[in-house]
Amino acid sequence: MDLILCHTTADFDTLGAAVGLARLHPGARIVLTGGGHPAVREFLALHRDEYPLIERRSVNPEKVRSLIVVDTQLRSRLGKGAEWLDLPQVEVEIYDHHTDVDSDIVAKVRHVEPVGAVTTMVVETLQEQGIIPTPIEATVMALGIHVDTGSLTFDHSTARDARALAWLMEQGASLRVIGEYTDPGLPAELQLLLSVALDRLQTETVQGHTLAWVLLDLDGFTPGLSGLTSRLMEVTDVDALLLAAQYTRKPTEEEEDGSVSLIGRSRIEGTDLNELFKPIGGGGHPRAAAANLHHVKAEEVLADLVSQFKAQIPHPPTARELMSSPVRTIRPETTIDEAQRILLRYGHSGLSVVDEAGTLVGVISRRDLDIALHHGFSHAPVKGYMTTNLKTIAPETPLPDIEAIMVTYDVGRLPVLDQGQLIGIVTRTDVLRQLHKDGVGNGDRGLGLVGAWGLGKTAASRLPTPYFLLPLLQQALVPDQWTLLTRAAQAAEARGWQLFLVGGAVRDLLMTTLKNGGAKAEQLLIEDIDLVVDGFHRAADVGAGVELARALQALYPEARLEVHGKFQTAALLWHHDPVFKSLWIDIATARTEFYPHPAANPEVEASSIQQDLYRRDFTINALAIRLTPPRHGELLDFFGGVLDLQSKQIRVLHANSFIEDPTRIFRAVRFAVRLHFQIDEQTEGYIRHAIASGIYRQIHDQTDSQFRAPALQTRLKAELKYILQAPYWKAALHYLADLGALQCIHPTFEPNPELWRQLRLIERWLKWQNQQQHFEFKIQNSKFKIQNPDWLLLLETLLAHVDPQYRGTIAENMQLPADSIKRLSQLATVQEKLSQKLPTCTRPSQVVQLLQPYDLPMLVLLAIRSDRPTRRQIWRYLMDWSLVQAPFNGQDLKALGYRPGPQFKEILEALTAATVDGQIRDRVEAETFLQQKYPL
Repeated sequence: MDLILCHTTADFDTLGAAVGLARLHPGARIVLTGGGHPAVREFLALHRDEYPLIERRSVNPEKVRSLIVVDTQLRSRLGKGAEWLDLPQVEVEIYDHHTDVDSDIVAKVRHVEPVGAVTTMVVETLQEQGIIPTPIEATVMALGIHVDTGSLTFDHSTARDARALAWLMEQGASLRVIGEYTDPGLPAELQLLLSVALDRLQTETVQGHTLAWVLLDLDGFTPGLSGLTSRLMEVTDVDALLLAAQYTRKPTEEEEDGSVSLIGRSRIEGTDLNELFKPIGGGGHPRAAAANLHHVKAEEVLADLVSQFKAQIPHPPTARELMSSPVRTIRPETTIDEAQRILLRYGHSGLSVVDEAGTLVGVISRRDLDIALHHGFSHAPVKGYMTTNLKTIAPETPLPDIEAIMVTYDVGRLPVLDQGQLIGIVTRTDVLRQLHKDGVGNGDRGLGLVGAWGLGKTAASRLPTPYFLLPLLQQALVPDQWTLLTRAAQAAEARGWQLFLVGGAVRDLLMTTLKNGGAKAEQLLIEDIDLVVDGFHRAADVGAGVELARALQALYPEARLEVHGKFQTAALLWHHDPVFKSLWIDIATARTEFYPHPAANPEVEASSIQQDLYRRDFTINALAIRLTPPRHGELLDFFGGVLDLQSKQIRVLHANSFIEDPTRIFRAVRFAVRLHFQIDEQTEGYIRHAIASGIYRQIHDQTDSQFRAPALQTRLKAELKYILQAPYWKAALHYLADLGALQCIHPTFEPNPELWRQLRLIERWLKWQNQQQHFEFKIQNSKFKIQNPDWLLLLETLLAHVDPQYRGTIAENMQLPADSIKRLSQLATVQEKLSQKLPTCTRPSQVVQLLQPYDLPMLVLLAIRSDRPTRRQIWRYLMDWSLVQAPFNGQDLKALGYRPGPQFKEILEALTAATVDGQIRDRVEAETFLQQKYPL
C-alpha cells in the first residue's frame, strides 16, 4: 500500500498537493493524519468520495510500502501517522515548500523548493507528464494555491504559482467553489462596517436559495465595499447579496438626496446581475455588478432591485431530476465481502439496504466496508455496520436543500422516498455534477458551449447558451426529423419519462456549429439517431425504450421495429423512404454495464442517464441533449466532452476501458483519423498499458476458459469494417500499428514492410478495379464475378498476414462469409503449390489449367503475396488468358459433323488451350487443328 500523508489540521495546500500526487502515483491513498481546518472539513463533507482518501484506522501497517509526506518535514506534524515512518523497508519521499526547516524525517527523496504553495510543484510535474486532472481535482489544487498564497497576494507568491493556477483554471477548476472556500481577509477599517452590516442584514429564501440585502449609511466614500460585500456573503453563507450604501451629506436646494452605491453578488445559477443593473446605469458580470446613482431614494431603489432579482431566480433542480434510479440495493444479511464485490462491480460509493418488504432500513458506505474488512469481518452481515439513522429526501427536494443536508450531516448519499417507497438516490457525485457542470460545458465561466470553443464575441452572440440548444437542433435538422423528435419527446413526457438525444448526433451538431462559427448551417438529414429514456422506475416490464419505440411505430407504421430485449433497446428503421431516406433510430432505456471479464460482452442493467453516459467510450461521445421539459434543450456534459471537442482530442472515460473492450482502441483511432483529432497522451498511455499487460494474449489462448471471448472477434470485425470501408483506412492502420494494437487481431500479427507492400498492391488493384466499370462485363461469362466488397478483401489481406494455422479460426470467430473462411484456410497450401508448379509452366495454357480452380479473391491474395514473375503470370491469366475463347463452340462442332458426347468437352478444352498458346488464331486454323487432332 502506498500512502500520501497530509499534516495534522490539514489545509487546502496539503490536500491539493496530495490529490495531485495521487494522480502521479495511481493506486496511492491519501491519509489525513489529524483532522483539518474547518473549511477543509466542510469541503470534504461534500467532496470526500471524489478523492482516494482512506482513514488512518483503516490502514494495515504491514502492507505499507511507501510514504509521501506533503507540506511538512517534521514528524510532529504527522500525529500518529509518524509511527509509519519507522516501519522497516518503507521508502519515504517528501514534498514541501518550507526551505528553512530542519527536517527530522529520514527520506530517500526530497522535493523542497521556494514556491508559494507545495501544490504548485505537484502541478508542474503533472504538466510535465501530460496528466490532465479532472475539474474536481483541479479545483482542490487551485484552492491549495489560492489559500497558501492569499490568491497570489502574499510575499512568498511566485510566478510559478500563477502559471500553475492558470493551468488549473484551463483544466476546469471551479471559480464558484474556489470563491466559496477562500478567505482573502478584510482591511481593519471595514471590520466595524461588517458588524453594522450583519446587524442590518435582511434575508429571504427564494426557490431554495437565500437572498440577502442591506442598506448602510456612510459619512463619505468608502473604498473596499466590494470586498465587504464578498466577506458578508461568506460570513452569512447566503447565495446572493445586494448592498446599498448611501452617503449622508447636506443636500442643496435642488437635490432631494445624496449619492448611492449599489453592489451585487450572486452564486445562483441562471441569475444575471449585469442585466439587473443595466437599466439604472450600472453593469458588470452575471455574478457581480455595481452602480453609482445620484438623486434617488436608496430604500426605493434597493427594494426595486430585490424584487426584480427574485423574479430572476430559476427553479433549482430537484431530487427527481438529479437522482440515480433504479437503486442498487442489498439485504441486511448480505455479507461485507459480497457488498464490497457489488461496489466494485458497479463503481458505487455506497449501497442502500432494504428488508424483505422493500423498505429502506439502512445505508452502508465504502468507508464502512473498508473498516469492516480491515478488522477481518468479511463474512459478517452488513446490518452490523450499516447506518440506520438515515436522512432521506422527497422527489421535490431542491438542490440547495440537498447540498445543505449533505454538508450539515456529512452524508454522501440521500435516499429519495416517494410515499415511503425508495425510487432513487442522490449521491455526492450527482450533486457535484450539477454544481461543477459549469466547468465542463454548462456554465457562465467561459467554459460552456461558447467559452470552451474560444469563439469571439460576434460568433458567440449567435450561439444559444448551453441550456437552450433545442433551437440549434431544430435549425440543424430537416423539418420531418425535427417533428419526429418532438413527437418522441411528447410521448416520453406523457409517460413521466425524460428523453435524451445522445452520442454522435450531439457531437456532430456541436462540431458543425463550431465549424460555422455559430452561424446557421445547412440543414442535415441524420441517418443514425440514438435516443435514451430515463425514468425506468416508472416503465413497463418490457422497458421504457421498447415501449416508446412501439408508440412511435404507431405514428410511423412504415417503419420496421426491431426489439433487442437482452439490452433493453429497440430500433426503428426506414429503408429508401421518400421522407426519411435510410434512417435508423435506436431507442434505449438508460442503462449501466459491467464486463465480467476482459473482452466479454457486457452485462446490462437499467440505470440513469448519468450512468448511461458514463458507460460510453470517449468524452466526445458522452454528450446528451434533453428533449423533454422542464429543462428541454439542456446539454449534459458530465465528463468534459465540449472541452475535448474544442481541443480536438480523443479522451477515454475509464482507465480500464481498453482492457474491458479492446475494440475501443480501434474506435479511438477511427475517430481520431476521421475527425482529424489526436488521442490524448493519457488515453494513449492506457492503450499501450493494456497491450503491454498481455491480456489480449490470454484472450486468444483457447485453453484458458476464463479468458475466452468469442464476442471480441465479431466486435473487432465490425470496427475493422468501419475502418476499411472508409477513405482513411490506410492512415488508420498505420496509427493502429504504431500503437501495437493490430495484435488484437492475433498475438502473432506483426506489421512489417512486407505487409505494407501487400496493402499498397491491393490498394492499386482496388483503384483499378473501381475505375474499370466495364471489367465485370468483359468477364461476365467467366467465373470471376466481382462479389466481395473492398473492405472484405482488405480484411482478408490483413488476416493472411497471421500465421497460417490461425487464419481460418480467426475468420470463423469473426463470422466472415464461408468462402472467406475457406480461402484463408487454404491460402498457405495453394501458395506453396503455385510456388512449386508455376515456374515449370512453359505454355500459357498450363498456367490457365493450374489457376482455373481458384476464384478472383484467392488469385488476388496469391498475387500480392508472390514475387514479381509470379504476380505477372497471375495478372496475365486474369486480364488475358482467362478471357480467351475457342473459335468454335458446341454448335459449330455439330455443324462440322461431330456427334455430341463426352468427347465434346475434351475437344473444346483442346481448342481453347491451343488458342491461348497462339497455335490457333482463326476458324481456318481451328478446322485444321481438328482435322489433325480429332479427325472425323
